[in-house]
Amino acid sequence: MDKAKSIPFVFAMFLVAAVAFTGIPQTVFAAGAIEGFAVGEALPEWIGYAIVVGLGMVFAVIITIEVKIEEKYLGVTQTSEMFNTAGRTIKTGLTAAAIVSAWTWAATLLQSSTVAYQYGISGPFWYAAGASIQVLLFGILAIELKRKAPNAHTFLEIIRARYGNGSHKVFLVFALMTNMIVTAMLLLGGSAVVNGLTGMDISLAAFLIPIGVMIYTLVGGLKATFVADYMHTIIIFVVILTFVGAVYLNTDITGGVEGMYEKLVAAAKLNPVEGNVGGVFLTMASAGGLMFGIINIVGNFGTVFVDQAYWQRAIAAQPSSTVKGFLLGGACWFAIPFTLATTMGLTAIALDVDLTPAQVQMGLVVPAAATALMGEIGAIMVLTMLFMAVTSAGSAELIAVSSLITYDIYRTYKNPNASGKTLVKVSRATIVGFGLGMGGLAVILLGMGLSLGFVYLAMGIIIGSAVIPIALTILWKKTNRVAATLGAIIGLLIAVSTWVITAASLPDFGGEISLASLGHNHSMLFGNVAGILSGGAIAIIGSLAANKTFDWNDLKEKITLVEVQADAKKSEEDEETLKKAFKFSLKGGGIMTLVLIIAWPMPLIASGYVFDLGSYSIWVGISVVWVSVASFFIIFLPVIEARKGIAKIFAGGSKAEGA
Repeated sequence: MDKAKSIPFVFAMFLVAAVAFTGIPQTVFAAGAIEGFAVGEALPEWIGYAIVVGLGMVFAVIITIEVKIEEKYLGVTQTSEMFNTAGRTIKTGLTAAAIVSAWTWAATLLQSSTVAYQYGISGPFWYAAGASIQVLLFGILAIELKRKAPNAHTFLEIIRARYGNGSHKVFLVFALMTNMIVTAMLLLGGSAVVNGLTGMDISLAAFLIPIGVMIYTLVGGLKATFVADYMHTIIIFVVILTFVGAVYLNTDITGGVEGMYEKLVAAAKLNPVEGNVGGVFLTMASAGGLMFGIINIVGNFGTVFVDQAYWQRAIAAQPSSTVKGFLLGGACWFAIPFTLATTMGLTAIALDVDLTPAQVQMGLVVPAAATALMGEIGAIMVLTMLFMAVTSAGSAELIAVSSLITYDIYRTYKNPNASGKTLVKVSRATIVGFGLGMGGLAVILLGMGLSLGFVYLAMGIIIGSAVIPIALTILWKKTNRVAATLGAIIGLLIAVSTWVITAASLPDFGGEISLASLGHNHSMLFGNVAGILSGGAIAIIGSLAANKTFDWNDLKEKITLVEVQADAKKSEEDEETLKKAFKFSLKGGGIMTLVLIIAWPMPLIASGYVFDLGSYSIWVGISVVWVSVASFFIIFLPVIEARKGIAKIFAGGSKAEGA
């Protein structure tokens, strides 16, 4: 039964209609005084509790009701297969929405504007392009998973089937590290902004944010997270469109596109950007921006290819929808950091908001800009948008960890003959345990003095070495067990060693190894690149030397379903169709990747081009059109695909046949 069938259509229409109100009277947008950003003063503390606790409970109730409606009218039963794979029948629109939501972290909204504030327009572009290509290219792995391991629940099951228990345990550690890193970034960013806007205790915020997510994930599993993803993503797009209207249409404060251009030119004269051509903000020729782009590209391969959350979306999608869902999701996701940071990150520069370097690293550029631009309304919108991002991506991590513990630890090593009912109990217990532990992890990192920016830049060093070995496991029949496993382990050691050695050699820090020297762009860059390249080189060279071939049919025999679904044949597709999808994923993902990291930015960088008013207007226009088109697809396509299921619910579950 299609996951999207019972998406609340009225809710979607209500939020879409909200976009029409971006023409709110200009006095509202002018409510905030441009006097800088004082932590904890933008909003009263009770609003923080209202959003973190109140809004969390509202979504928990809505999603719980949605799950019960599906059970009553569409005949959905909560088996372990349904709980962890959503029946493997998700269509293109909802797959794309779920990918956008899972990939929209606190960092997507906060770190993208941080690099805009630091490097100008190159920052938003490199954040968006550097983190879109992984999702676009992951479509290749997703369709290969459908072809070669159609019964898989996790990507680690494939590793175990190919390499055995030893390698399985090694990559399990990498997978869980990835989930912890992503979760840490979500809560570090989320709790910092809640604290920064309302003064709410930062540790308490880190513990309370996951509570609502735990409830609806417990009730509905992966199915529930997909519907929540859809609803959360709509709200994020609506808030971004509202900010676009506030900056470029309601021009009392910013002066519109022309006013923004003049303010950005003036800001560069007062505070030239080191490493940018002419010291200006309006150029892609930025040494810092390009360096961040490379770090961003390398690091985010780890947090997609090694994160069970994305494999789970591939597993849940219909075979015919897998590639299209990932390509559409990657393209639509690009619009979020690109448009938000181009709008709000540059607005913070133009309005000269008063932020300390520590506040910038904590991710407070967007809240500061929104508060200066729209007063309390802007602060509340940022808080709501951030809560949507943290909880939707958090739910993806919860169900991902749940699947890893359930299938790769409990079913594999503890109880291989466990029933579906038992596995659902284990999944739910894991959701509660990890949900409560998420807050504790964030508090520990806060106590260590780590910021969102530091963790974001370091993630590729920790998990990047596993990327190529994991990709080769599903793509290349000659990949060798020892080579792939050693590639991940030795690559990690090389990455960390390079990181530390580079930090110790930086003259500005006198050879001292500290958070400051480790967090320097050069240390992060060399550590990230060393990890992914060494891990890949060891895996490839070792596999060529071993020269052994794997039979893909072994995956289908070794990886089994817990319960055989009555409609399982509906999701099967012939080999020829899947091969065509694979070729399409290669072409589509490859072409889009080359456009985003070569064809678009490199001419602008090589020429040292500085934007004039006309080219800046075109750049802004591209961002606005992109986010508008992305909003249309994400909001309407799931509803269109779910129309038969929605009709069946309104008919009392008796007339319309499921879509």
